[in-house]
Amino acid sequence: MTKNELADDARLNEAIDKLPKDKRDRLAQIATEMLARDVAPSMKLEMKDDVLSIGLESEDLATATLLQMADIGTRDKDFHSGLIGQIACLGSHKRNIDSTNSNFVMAVVRSIEPRDELEAMLATQMGAIHAASMMMARKLNHVTTIPQQDSAERTLNKLARTFTTQMDALKRYRTGGQQKVTVEHVTVNSGGQAIVGAVQTGGGGCK
Repeated sequence: MTKNELADDARLNEAIDKLPKDKRDRLAQIATEMLARDVAPSMKLEMKDDVLSIGLESEDLATATLLQMADIGTRDKDFHSGLIGQIACLGSHKRNIDSTNSNFVMAVVRSIEPRDELEAMLATQMGAIHAASMMMARKLNHVTTIPQQDSAERTLNKLARTFTTQMDALKRYRTGGQQKVTVEHVTVNSGGQAIVGAVQTGGGGCK
């Protein structure tokens, strides 16, 4: 650890010590939960001879790779290799590398906790669509003409609708397509016949 990092840690500890006890306890709880998570290390992207190289910020690559496979919910090495390559490509454009964007999409996948390869693919698409939505939102805030505004707004709306559709698709897949039935009201008449549903009264009786 460098002198600057040690100094930053000292300042952080000093700031934490000045907090009220309930906030210090909350920070301690968060730190414990973070340390307890067995997640894969972040990806490290590099461009070598015009070829995108994908690595992991870990000295134990075998264990890190297994953790990464667990994060995306697969036991298939070929699927893992293909999906990670696609996620890595989201953070690269020509010779420009943005590991942060790829690691963000990976974090989205991890947070969804995919149970199989189909969920992993959908989770990856959700991360990519969200990233694209934020890019279009940024463009919308910097438009200078009405046509630019209309174009950015249409694209942003399409991306937002796509994201909600993806969320619905994931929910349906996980529940097996089952629909929840809610009984709003149950009324039993004097003859013993039950009426199920929303019942409104008015005029000469029930409508």
